[in-house]
Amino acid sequence: MTLPELDPSWSPSTDRARNTEMNTFREWCSHTFRTDLRDHQDLHRWSVDEPSDFWRGLWDYCGIKGAPGARTLVDGSSMLQARFFPDGKLSFARNLLCRSGPEDAIVFRGEDKIAYRWSWDRLRAEVSALQQAFIAMGIVSGDRVAAMLPNIPETVACMLAASSLGAIWSSCSPDFGVEGVFDRFSQIEPKLFIACDAYWYGGKRHDVSDKIRTLAEKFDCSSLIVPYGGDAVALAASLKLSTTYDQVKQVHPPREVQFVEFPFSHPLYIMFSSGTTGAPKCIVHSAGGTLLQHVKEHRLHCDIRPGDKVFYFTTCGWMMWNWLASALASGATLCLYDGSPFAPAAEVLWEYAEEEHFTFFGTSAKYLDSLRKAQFKAEGNFDLRALRVIASTGSPLGREGFNYVYHGLKRDLQLASVSGGTDIISCFVLGNPTLPVWRGEIQGPGLGLAVDVWNEDGSPIRGEKGELVCTRPFPSMPIGFWNDSDQAKYRASYFARFENVWCHGDFAEWTSHDGLIIHGRSDATLNPGGVRIGTAEIYNQVEQLPEVVEAICIGQEWDDDVRVVLFVRLDAGSELDPALEAKIRQRIRTGASPRHVPAKILQVADIPRTRSGKIVELAVRNAIHGLPIANLNALANPGALDEFVRLKVHLT
Repeated sequence: MTLPELDPSWSPSTDRARNTEMNTFREWCSHTFRTDLRDHQDLHRWSVDEPSDFWRGLWDYCGIKGAPGARTLVDGSSMLQARFFPDGKLSFARNLLCRSGPEDAIVFRGEDKIAYRWSWDRLRAEVSALQQAFIAMGIVSGDRVAAMLPNIPETVACMLAASSLGAIWSSCSPDFGVEGVFDRFSQIEPKLFIACDAYWYGGKRHDVSDKIRTLAEKFDCSSLIVPYGGDAVALAASLKLSTTYDQVKQVHPPREVQFVEFPFSHPLYIMFSSGTTGAPKCIVHSAGGTLLQHVKEHRLHCDIRPGDKVFYFTTCGWMMWNWLASALASGATLCLYDGSPFAPAAEVLWEYAEEEHFTFFGTSAKYLDSLRKAQFKAEGNFDLRALRVIASTGSPLGREGFNYVYHGLKRDLQLASVSGGTDIISCFVLGNPTLPVWRGEIQGPGLGLAVDVWNEDGSPIRGEKGELVCTRPFPSMPIGFWNDSDQAKYRASYFARFENVWCHGDFAEWTSHDGLIIHGRSDATLNPGGVRIGTAEIYNQVEQLPEVVEAICIGQEWDDDVRVVLFVRLDAGSELDPALEAKIRQRIRTGASPRHVPAKILQVADIPRTRSGKIVELAVRNAIHGLPIANLNALANPGALDEFVRLKVHLT
């Protein structure tokens, strides 16, 4: 059991908590539904117990543009059969293009020093030209539009134009390899392929024209080339049925964007699983479910207001891009960045935050850990007075990460560690601006989500680690998987473990503050001596050592049991000698427990990870056991696995 903290890392002032959208919404619900919701615990309990009132109330309170219809929820007792707003209609694009005028809708910075901004009027004009072009190309409702683009304003405009016609959007980043892109997009048979001509990363321009030609030929559909540092005209000319973004704007002058309303459950996005255990799963999300869930998280859990400057460091291959784009529906300004967060130096994103007055800064736990190890300090060096929230996701943020944020970045802000995923295109557990932040903990479950932690027998548990589950339906559950008409793959992914209960695959624990700690993926948990151990608990200890850049651990089958094997990537001046081994073991023994201490520690040059930055424990485990490793194209650095294969001889 994790010992409770004596004092929170941060608490909102009474005035700040009272003036949040979350508190205002609680008071509004109490009055509107004539129920006594005295605090946030009452609000969350009511949101789960009265889902029809809660989700309809959220629609009304947030001013969702569209017609909700007479019914809010049907078949609510069945996770798989439940339908939200079955009579409702809305336009996703209309809700995001909620403003007009000269104020900033999108601000952009590129690593290559490109910087520009679009007003709300400019964004509308860009979407209008694209909408006209897509209609001329024959794009209609249900068609798939696949994009391989950097995180630039043009990408947002293309997505909005596609969704305005009822087309289904799917995207990845331009650093993906040909096979990785083909493994994803070939499954959904796009009618339009949108790509860039180049991208920038690590101080270098990367030409992707050969890659785009190969993919365009494979997909055999219309193409749209967005210029970004290459020769878009020449690339488009070499493809059949192709044009450029600039040519589209010349042919189609802006006019009023046409908004067509589609059913609440109309497909909006196709997201892809990481694909490290086989072909990537094509997860289909609805327009209504995505919009309602994102607006709830932005306005209530993140306290985002009109005019706020919202930043998330992400690529278009990670669901946080989709999440960020939806902040337009709250009237916020998107602050986009494309490239390396350390090019030319660690200051780059914080200079951006200072100059644009970010109110919300989202990133990954790995980025924060990299800043900590580099001893980067923003506090006192940058004007971050506007910054109210730092959000972290991608992997569990440990206690040292919390300490670093409050001592190295800014003391007076809400640190919102969040967890959810591509599967639900949102969060199960996340921040809350009305509650204290406790070191190492996620503040709590999202409103309307019946989140719990269960043991292996399917019983709720407190103070112990178990499976993160959701026991009641929610709007951002996937519509299903593409090409899975009988829902067999969908059921197997989330409902095979517990009947009629979503099992998310995270190893989690409730805290004494009604917060949660995520201990890693449950399919990667270790089981030495029959005791389940989360890998994140080991990483949170060993990666505090200055010599260790990062680590990955697996459970190796050994002598009719499982033993813990730890691999470490060290900094340039360190080597794994007996003294460092002893230091690592002692750190884990005292910081986690004796059961976490690895039987073997080995040094590696690199650690394999997905293109969204997540380490792949299952692939390493398979490499160590001599098992096949599925879909290497899903990895950003598949060659890193070769060393693990060679290290098998040291583990026999």
